[in-house]
Amino acid sequence: MTVAEDAPRRSRDSSKSSKPTQINNDATDVEQQHQVPPIIAKHGQLHRGLSSRQVSMIAIAGTIGTGLFLGTGRSLAQGGPASMLICYGVVGFVVYVTLLLLGEMATQYPVAGSFNAYAVRFFSPAYGFALSWNYWFNDAVSVASDLTAAQLVLQYWTTWHTWVISLIFWVFLVGINAVHVRTYGELEYWLSSLKVATIVVFIILGICVNAGANTSHEYIGAKFWHIDGAPFHGGFGGFARVFVTASFAFGGTESLGITAGETRNPSRNMPRVVKFVFWRILIFYILCILLIGLNVPWNYPNLSNRSTTTSPFTIIFQMAGSTAAGSFMNTVILTSVLSAGNHALFAGTRVLYGLATAEPTPQAPTIFARTTSRGIPLPALLATSSVSILCFGSSFIGSGVLWGWLQNIVGVSNQIAWFSIGLASWRFRRAWVLQGRPLSEMKFRARWTWPWGPAFVVIAVSVIIIIQGWSSVIPHFSAVDFVSFYIEIPVMLLFYTFWLLFHRSPSPKSSPSTLQPAVSPSAIPQPTSTSSTSPPSAFTPLLVSRARSSRWRVHDFVDVRTVDLYRDEYADEEVDVVEDKVREERVSGRWRWVWKAYYFLA
Repeated sequence: MTVAEDAPRRSRDSSKSSKPTQINNDATDVEQQHQVPPIIAKHGQLHRGLSSRQVSMIAIAGTIGTGLFLGTGRSLAQGGPASMLICYGVVGFVVYVTLLLLGEMATQYPVAGSFNAYAVRFFSPAYGFALSWNYWFNDAVSVASDLTAAQLVLQYWTTWHTWVISLIFWVFLVGINAVHVRTYGELEYWLSSLKVATIVVFIILGICVNAGANTSHEYIGAKFWHIDGAPFHGGFGGFARVFVTASFAFGGTESLGITAGETRNPSRNMPRVVKFVFWRILIFYILCILLIGLNVPWNYPNLSNRSTTTSPFTIIFQMAGSTAAGSFMNTVILTSVLSAGNHALFAGTRVLYGLATAEPTPQAPTIFARTTSRGIPLPALLATSSVSILCFGSSFIGSGVLWGWLQNIVGVSNQIAWFSIGLASWRFRRAWVLQGRPLSEMKFRARWTWPWGPAFVVIAVSVIIIIQGWSSVIPHFSAVDFVSFYIEIPVMLLFYTFWLLFHRSPSPKSSPSTLQPAVSPSAIPQPTSTSSTSPPSAFTPLLVSRARSSRWRVHDFVDVRTVDLYRDEYADEEVDVVEDKVREERVSGRWRWVWKAYYFLA
């Protein structure tokens, strides 16, 4: 075994041998140690305060929200039931593969900034700079989108100054995110639990309504697939347009990586979340989409127009014959709007914090790197929340129109995020192979996606981005729609060019003739080392490139043969070892089936 291969094992062994508490193998002693040691976090840094239970529900809350409850109405009105089912299925599979690729990197390097950091580290600092600012803007706009959606939901009961509720929601969300990451996680857990329970009820009720348990007492079946204009309403343009609303609906799964920097025991929790959460989401989405297409016609009045958007979920509850049930469903949708806004505000805050803590050169003003004693990046939180003032613009142009534009912008931004994850994974995997590290050293590996996974994501997302704006060009050009579909691309190019033109990379110390691999057998970074005065960051790609005679560059691609693959690798802490031992004893003890069911559901 080479020194390079033995280093991770030695670092893990040394970290375990230095633990102050010896864990007894006896089950009784383990139960006595269920008081998990607190995680000691330094002032000025994020705290690892999110449990596996909370991270799982955060992933669900980020995807089951306004995109599913309200966006499906817009998708049905624009493309018809068949277009909606096909597009959501295609996007769902792309996102599933993307999530597996992200899980590999997030488990190996659980850092703040997530896929933005991986793009900087393995592909290009300039591209990562553009991606990070674009995604931050995406999250900030998502908060505005969710608060605008709240006004649409409130129109079910009243049209009186609905912007007031949006303002109250905004103040509440900022307050929750300013307290502690555990407060955010617990709120997300319970709001998401309510949504999951409601969707289960909806699936059962939707089947009953379709079978005849409706106000008309008639069997519906697939008759709405055969009405005029169905099942593919709007032709190819309508079909392609649904891709962006589906991308808006599935947006948020990539934020699993953003939570990695504040997740306890990421070596175990991140793979578990990646494996199980998406299957729940996919089942929920596909079943819900199918039932909506069967029970609600694409031309239902006020399903989606300039001034309002009606949730198909509320319509189906009303079809069951209960006004109270419709109000209940609308209330759940309102809580989901609150949850989605909470999730977007959290993610945007962490992205901005990651930009400000980038090394060797911060990619945002360093004031956004400041945190409170509870680990909250307060300046980044205030900056992100201030952008949501956009929601009040709905008073002038119509809530339905504004929400549609914001939905397009956020949907395309989500697609760029998935594209970038595929790109970063492509480079990460290539670096791993070229540098000779055995695949067995990866903490999590999606075997069935090797080697085609990254290429599939990059190509599939590129095709979707290109074709989804078809209806904005043919048969008539719509400047506003075209901009909402494609504005993200020139913005990315602008930020990319800005970084190349105005940022000078530090000159390499070695000459072109003496280039050596970044990780040599005699100088392998130790994960548990405390010799450095500043914490490591995944925004620090170890670039060993040829010296440039000019600051003007066409690209700053990272050399995958020399990028440091050991930096920021997570070494298990005492709290992780204790939690793993407790879990193992529970699932193999007397009440193992109860605990297995608990861990699966929670």
